[in-house]
Amino acid sequence: MQATMIQNTETQVPKTPQMNDRDYLNDILLTEKYLGTSYVHALQEASHQTLYQDIKKVSDATCDHQRDLFNLMFNKGWYKVESQDPQKIQQTHQQFSQYAQQQFPQ
Repeated sequence: MQATMIQNTETQVPKTPQMNDRDYLNDILLTEKYLGTSYVHALQEASHQTLYQDIKKVSDATCDHQRDLFNLMFNKGWYKVESQDPQKIQQTHQQFSQYAQQQFPQ
């Protein structure tokens, strides 16, 4: 099975030098991804429990916003994903499961 693109019908936007709805959403999504990564670093280095909890709340909200933006863009056909062969997915899963069992025996 060859990988195929999974995508909804694309909502058309004007192709002009000015930013359109797709451009704005893409920019916001990229910003949310950047913020998410930054919050992970802040969580790893937070030395005070209350500060950690506050950052975690903001980080969780950022992840939720990122997911909402992805869903919106996907539904409008502005974000596409690639399907994968189920056999290859199973093979990769087994590979990492075996690795985990070797590295983290119970």
